[in-house]
Amino acid sequence: MGQCSACREWDCICEEAETGIAQQIKAKAITTVSIQKVKSHKQARSSTQIEELDRVLGGGLVPASAILIGGDPGIGKSTLLLQTSSLLAAQGSVLYISGEESVQQIHMRGQRLQAMHPKLELAACTDIEKIIATTQHIKPLALVIDSIQTMVSNQLSSAPGTVAQVRECAAKLIQHAKQQGHALILVGHVTKDGTIAGPRVLEHMVDAVLYFEGDRGHAHRILRAVKNRFGPAGEIGVFEMQDKGLVGVRDASKLFLAERAKDVPGSVVLACMEGTRPLLLEVQALIAPTVYATPKRSSVGLDVNRIAMLTAVLERRIGLPLNQHDVYVNLVGGTRIHEPAADLAILLAIVSAYQERVFPDDMVVFGEVGLTGEIRAVSQPEARMKECMHMGFSRLLIPESNKERLKESKATLGKSGENTLAFKPIRHLSDAIQAALNAT
Repeated sequence: MGQCSACREWDCICEEAETGIAQQIKAKAITTVSIQKVKSHKQARSSTQIEELDRVLGGGLVPASAILIGGDPGIGKSTLLLQTSSLLAAQGSVLYISGEESVQQIHMRGQRLQAMHPKLELAACTDIEKIIATTQHIKPLALVIDSIQTMVSNQLSSAPGTVAQVRECAAKLIQHAKQQGHALILVGHVTKDGTIAGPRVLEHMVDAVLYFEGDRGHAHRILRAVKNRFGPAGEIGVFEMQDKGLVGVRDASKLFLAERAKDVPGSVVLACMEGTRPLLLEVQALIAPTVYATPKRSSVGLDVNRIAMLTAVLERRIGLPLNQHDVYVNLVGGTRIHEPAADLAILLAIVSAYQERVFPDDMVVFGEVGLTGEIRAVSQPEARMKECMHMGFSRLLIPESNKERLKESKATLGKSGENTLAFKPIRHLSDAIQAALNAT
């Protein structure tokens, strides 16, 4: 080739030997096995000795599992994990690593919480390589990292909390936990939107993602499992913040209904499901004349877009003139629910507030409402009914489609002498309103 195609010069091309090019390595095929021939064994869980936490985890800590827990600052993440670490230390050594507090600060909190087990090992460190080396030496039952955003790997030059550092440190800790067989609990900071700070892939890498929810104006906290490979997702645990730490609340419905005002319009009791746990919550509504060109739709603990849609159903299907009124809906207790089974309770609370009519205080409702006003069936109606019986309610409004399942369940419960609940099947929203008004 006489002329160079780039510089158009003649006789300037010379021959050079190729260097630095990696040779292609032929990969070996992996070994596969039929799913019917795979031998598996059930992994023994380690109980945390905290009933509400075990419920959220699906029965306890699974060996070699990775758990990520997030929540607002000061909501109780470190408090719960220090209590859990002390209780787990009775079964084996537990290593608690803090990148935000000194050992003396953790000791002071441990004294207040009475979490002073001798096998609970503490360290203040942010170097991920040193932490892994320490874990290989101690071989703990569980490793707690508070928090993952403060950890740093020497192999990266970026600052702590960056996407690269969080991802790399989490990957090393998870890989080491899988190899050594100890449980790994990571604490994650949250953004102003309430999501865990850092890369989204962090939630995909771990086995379980738990979120702490709650209002600082209330003493109780809710721990929710958003993801769980070893148990039901959506399960919740209810805790109460006391002087000596977080205490599990077994009868959560009684806690949420403790201060319920009776004989007041705009109040309806809802039977909802959070994971496998039935809860009775109070839904309150308030109707006020609007001072704006567009009436306001506001809610606490419920989806405001769904409130606006349900208000439109009342206007079009029932003929309730709400276009000149502001609608406020509140889920008492600082909780948040997203299931559509709350539709009927929301609508009845709005009707009660608008008409200034008090619905019976011994009545519980649940059901999904469609845009045509029909009442649709919901999941797990038997568990909801049992919770209503346990709390002493005597009336229940249910979707027509759930009637047969509840009849069978009620016949079974009737043998134990607890059959005191009368339920009313309904097909349409107008039937539900009429049934509630007739019961007053």
